[in-house]
Amino acid sequence: MKILGIIPSRWGSTRFPGKALADIAGTPMVVRVWQQASQCPELSKVVIATDHEPIADAARAAGAAICMTSPHHPSGTDRCADALQQLGEAYDYVINIQGDEPFIDPRQISALAQVLDGETQLATLVKRIAHEDELFSPNVVKVVLNARSEGMYFSREPIPHLRNVPRSEWLEQRLWLKHIGIYAYRCDILQEITKLPQGWLENIESLEQLRWLEAGYTIRTAETQLESMGIDTPEDLERALATLKNTAPSSTP
Repeated sequence: MKILGIIPSRWGSTRFPGKALADIAGTPMVVRVWQQASQCPELSKVVIATDHEPIADAARAAGAAICMTSPHHPSGTDRCADALQQLGEAYDYVINIQGDEPFIDPRQISALAQVLDGETQLATLVKRIAHEDELFSPNVVKVVLNARSEGMYFSREPIPHLRNVPRSEWLEQRLWLKHIGIYAYRCDILQEITKLPQGWLENIESLEQLRWLEAGYTIRTAETQLESMGIDTPEDLERALATLKNTAPSSTP
């Protein structure tokens, strides 16, 4: 099984322009993501896919493989498809590793890789929700699974709705799962889903995976116990750096 890791990285973040090169203890963020991902033994290769020369320069300086992609991609999934096509190399799966996850644990990537069996079309990670603020936050995407651990639906709202149960008691009533934003795509499926038009569900929730579900694709899940720490704003970066300082030297697995 050959798995390609791709780290999509763009300059034009709305809430944090240039965050790809934000300093993480002396290392550009996207380079740190590459360093973490490169520790995953299941990945045959890890590539940084970007549309911005300074990001590419920082990646090259660190020894990372890079692929220059179009600046017009609406999502990281589209950038991954572009990079895969440009590379022209044979892989079974692509894993899309978020470029704003400088503390991603290689074991998270491994957990996802282990559910890729040739039949799996798409896959992602889930984690148990432990706090009420996560359950009711629209910034935390919730997911419900079927008996085969496939995603049935993803939502910014708590799902399912617990009828006749006070919301203050919801957390203790059942196991809730949140979505961790790392995706695996079988290579033929990746090319197919990037040709799909946006669906109604995706538009109302602003979640691209709903386009795939609405079109009839299946999304298998793997559960992780490891927390994720994405960087969306300068404030997120400050909190992440404080965490890094408090956990040094064991922060890098």
